[in-house]
Amino acid sequence: MCRHKWEKGQGLIEYGMIIILVAILVMALLLILGPAVGNIFSNVIVQF
Repeated sequence: MCRHKWEKGQGLIEYGMIIILVAILVMALLLILGPAVGNIFSNVIVQF
């Protein structure tokens, strides 16, 4: 299989874009669920 020079880095760019997308999704999830998770931990600590 003959690959062009520019095709070698294409896979790395695609993996990088996937990693960036996952990071953005994790940050959004933490922003949405962060206060709720904090309240759960606070309630657990108060019970002890």
